[in-house]
Amino acid sequence: MSGEVLAAGNNFLIPNGTFFVELIIFGIVLLVIWRWVLPPIQKAMKERHDMLQRQLDENHQAAEKFEAAKAQYAEELAAARAESSRIRDEARAEGQAIIDEYRGQAQSEISAVLRRGEDELAAQRARVLADLRAEIPTLSRTLASRVVGHEIGAGHQETVEAFLAEQGSGESGKGE
Repeated sequence: MSGEVLAAGNNFLIPNGTFFVELIIFGIVLLVIWRWVLPPIQKAMKERHDMLQRQLDENHQAAEKFEAAKAQYAEELAAARAESSRIRDEARAEGQAIIDEYRGQAQSEISAVLRRGEDELAAQRARVLADLRAEIPTLSRTLASRVVGHEIGAGHQETVEAFLAEQGSGESGKGE
């Protein structure tokens, strides 16, 4: 029997007194860790989690602000392009209006110069014709006298004037 008791003392399945002491020490260490070590670690982890959450929220807000600023930039850029296009179109319209105005003035000046030129030509033609009508009877008589060989008198002057009047009326009918 004494062999059986010795055999029972060496059985590792049966707990002995050191096991209970080790269990109590383990419980005390666990209590110390739970009471004084774990709270600062949990506090640090919570602060870190809160900081990460805050940074994440700030990143989301920054992204939203960036998107809003980007949209506003695109909107203002489109408005600026529209404004510049409108200003360019107005400038083109003003330029075309100025060109048309100067073109109209030039046309009216050209018309006035042409009218004056035509009036001057008509006046010169009338003067030349009047001068020629005044000189033709004398020149005709002189030429006829040279061709005939003797002096043509004033009696023939009326014949020459009638002939010239007939030629003048025929010529004015052709010119018009």
